[in-house]
Amino acid sequence: MLPRAEKKLQTRHTLLQSTLDLMDGGRGFCGLSLREVTRQAGVVPAAFYRHFEDMDQLGLALVQESTQSLLTAIRQVRHNELEVGGAIDASVRIFLDHVEANRQHFMFLAREQFGGSSLVRQAITNVYRQFSNDLMADLADMSRLKHLDREDLAILSDLLIKAVFSSLPDVLDHLESPATAPFDPQSALVHKLRFIMIGAKHWLGIRGGKDQRL
Repeated sequence: MLPRAEKKLQTRHTLLQSTLDLMDGGRGFCGLSLREVTRQAGVVPAAFYRHFEDMDQLGLALVQESTQSLLTAIRQVRHNELEVGGAIDASVRIFLDHVEANRQHFMFLAREQFGGSSLVRQAITNVYRQFSNDLMADLADMSRLKHLDREDLAILSDLLIKAVFSSLPDVLDHLESPATAPFDPQSALVHKLRFIMIGAKHWLGIRGGKDQRL
């Protein structure tokens, strides 16, 4: 028999995994009920409340768990300098390998960043904001971007993070049905990032000259 603490931890994990499994069918987090989750997990509803106050708290726990998968991907990507050429290709490949290996977690983040739970949406937004701040610090160390000030770097990091995470639905759809996908999301993401970085390299700054205006 498992020790009490280990059994409790296992039940918590089962509740989280059961939620992800239920969402695998295309349902959003807010479309799930507590009873569905506990039934899928094979526990009584009363057991749920020994781990979470309500479904929103379970959702926040899923954000935290999914963030760990995201952190692993970002840590490796940050070792590859974001520049025009091979580094972007390598960084995207590393990231997408982690997406494939942790598909359910990234599916949760991709869907629930626009989901019905305001608490979960805000938690995901905070995660993205933290990654954007970390990326901004990395970009500030790049010699080719020394002409950009802090405000420019903040905009650049936000553009890069949003480009990556807005591509998640296409990436995940491609993993589900690669034969029917109209385009390769990996190539599309690489082109987006190159486009942004080329623009940043030649950007004169927010307070630059009129020649930047379209």
